[in-house]
Amino acid sequence: MMYDLCSKQGIPHRNTKKWIVAQNEEQWEACLKVHEHAKSIGVPTRIVGREEAKRREPEVRAEAGIVESETTGIVDSHSLMTYLQGDFEDKGGDCAFHTAVTRIEPINGGKEGYRIFATSEDGSENSITAETLINSAGHFACYINNMILPKERHRTPYYAKGTYFSYSASYPKTNTLIYPAPIPGHGGLGTHLTLDMAGRIRFGPDVEWVDDPNDLKPSAARLQQALPEIRAYLPNVNPDAIGLDYCGIRPKLSPGGSVTSGKGFNDFIIQEEEGFPGFINLLGIESPGLTSSLAIGEMVKNLLYK
Repeated sequence: MMYDLCSKQGIPHRNTKKWIVAQNEEQWEACLKVHEHAKSIGVPTRIVGREEAKRREPEVRAEAGIVESETTGIVDSHSLMTYLQGDFEDKGGDCAFHTAVTRIEPINGGKEGYRIFATSEDGSENSITAETLINSAGHFACYINNMILPKERHRTPYYAKGTYFSYSASYPKTNTLIYPAPIPGHGGLGTHLTLDMAGRIRFGPDVEWVDDPNDLKPSAARLQQALPEIRAYLPNVNPDAIGLDYCGIRPKLSPGGSVTSGKGFNDFIIQEEEGFPGFINLLGIESPGLTSSLAIGEMVKNLLYK
């Protein structure tokens, strides 16, 4: 859906593909689990042989094997968001920026809608009543959840801060996104190599658990911890050309949460809440939520109007 939209609307994007690389047997087993899971849900992945790997990405080390995601790509996120806002407003939608939701009152348990109270920057409070309510509040989705649902259904948010590192050297280069094999209990997907629309390399994000979702200050100490991970798959990288870039926060639903945690797959939560008709919760939506946003929107529509 995202590729189709970007092609039709001229939104900059590129199908880069993604390699998940393993350096030992344990990591290769983790890669194969990803491969099998992808096949089971219809996501195209394939195993890349040594000769092909050497031909396509000679600078990438993968001692034990490579699984390739063929449909992975990158998108100009600002252009995408500008388009989505404009399309929403063209269809009669309104956006209220710089406005904080302070409380929500379900009317007759949501059967008659939801009264949403919000405060603007000048301190004035206003309210609207909506028949349906979609909680897609990112880092603050758990707080919205807790305004509506009873206490026994409240949720606590956890925040995984990720630091990104720039790379100023022209060598080595890749044309593919490179991810280390997933590590159980890591809380993320390892310090990977990503590309921007201009082809510049960026490394990250790493994982640092923080209490404040606004804690976006990069720390130089994180670079020293990330270097061994980067060198494992890009041995000829120039460490002097790697610098601090920026930070982001991933909202998690469990402490130390990971896609490969011992408790199984820690996925997004997208559901209509029982006993509260018309209230759709989107919780734990981290970075893949951007590229899957159109599919999520379709899923929410089907939940509301099935």
